[in-house]
Amino acid sequence: GTNLYIADSYNQTIRKIVIATGVTTTIAGTVGSSGFADGTGAAAQFNIPSDITTDGNNLYVTDPYSHTIRKIVISSGEVSTIAGIHGSSGADDGIGEDARFDSLAGITTDGTYLYLLDTRTVRKVNIRTREVSTLAGDPSIGGSEDGDGSDSLFAAPAGITTEGTS
Repeated sequence: GTNLYIADSYNQTIRKIVIATGVTTTIAGTVGSSGFADGTGAAAQFNIPSDITTDGNNLYVTDPYSHTIRKIVISSGEVSTIAGIHGSSGADDGIGEDARFDSLAGITTDGTYLYLLDTRTVRKVNIRTREVSTLAGDPSIGGSEDGDGSDSLFAAPAGITTEGTS
């Protein structure tokens, strides 16, 4: 690629660096203005955005203190919430605002799904339908067990990636 994208957590912004020149610009959020608002560019607000991934056209950002997954259209800087609801934590599967997140810690994509870490679980979000489901782990039990679905246990997963795109 030609650009790097950064979740600049304590500045409450999403930034872009052009690799060839090192030029840095803010594409969403306002420095020092934490909160929660969908919007374009500086009109959007984040509450310590932490992890970021891209499908080439969009950025997907975990906004853990807002308990949400946010989408940024790269070409316009338009920010929208695709799952979770600001100020409401939990571990519920569901579609869009019906899903709940607690401690978001990592995100990646294969172009069809977002995969993210949340309170001892690996969650999956269908990008098109915004349906959230728990792929593995149990939010109420920490440990280190291999197994299927909720039989597998994690203590504090912090990083996630895929082996490619679908």
